[in-house]
Amino acid sequence: MSIRITLAGATGWVGKALVAAIAASDDLVLAGAVSRSAAGQDAGEAVGLPRLGVPISATLEEALTAPSDVVIDYTKPGVVKAHTLTALAQGRHVVIGTSGLSAEDYAEIDDVAQKAGRGVLAAGNFSITATLLRRFALEAARYVPDVEIIDYASAKKPDTPSGTARELAELLSEVRHVATSKPVNELTGVRETRGGSLGAKEPVQVHSLRMPSFVLSCEAVFGADNERLVIRHDAGSSAAPYVAGTLLATRRVGSFIGLRRGLDSVMD
Repeated sequence: MSIRITLAGATGWVGKALVAAIAASDDLVLAGAVSRSAAGQDAGEAVGLPRLGVPISATLEEALTAPSDVVIDYTKPGVVKAHTLTALAQGRHVVIGTSGLSAEDYAEIDDVAQKAGRGVLAAGNFSITATLLRRFALEAARYVPDVEIIDYASAKKPDTPSGTARELAELLSEVRHVATSKPVNELTGVRETRGGSLGAKEPVQVHSLRMPSFVLSCEAVFGADNERLVIRHDAGSSAAPYVAGTLLATRRVGSFIGLRRGLDSVMD
């Protein structure tokens, strides 16, 4: 039985690639699409494909008048939380590919999803290789206590850090041991140069660079006595790496209730 999808951000960088992938799939159907800039157009024609017979809506609420099973969100940090809560209230499962949500936002989403009996799968990065960065970094943190993250993105990326870096920092915070570096509150000079602290248990320092020539890169830098380990993921200019992971999440999100974070949470 096909999974019906409402896609928010249908004409964005990843959204365009998702429209094409869903249209080519045997088990997925595009039931609705959202894009304020392309409202009223056919979803296929708006992304350079043949006509799909699915009109683009200006709002998620409008798109949800058509029956669907899963909402995929690739929009902007300022609207993704409201979209998620709206989708849950309308009985949909949700796949979140938009970054910018805080730990508190995720806690609220999890609570709402539990009460609604629906699943939410959020990932800072749905690429398979970015997922491996996270898995390898979490393994390394069991043995090397000192770790910091360097987050690279384009000069125009509005949120900092990226979802990839934020998610990695919060997860590392739960498993890492106490760092040997001097605590930030004990430093002199300009403390902000040490980056931002993320994570509830043993916070991780995150340093964000925003400049031309970067798409998205993330480094987990581990330091031990007389040795270092750097685990790095670099994204290219195509949205293709995110498509397969997003569709995998879409196929799996209906199999659980509540929030799960990271593509690896549904990988075998």
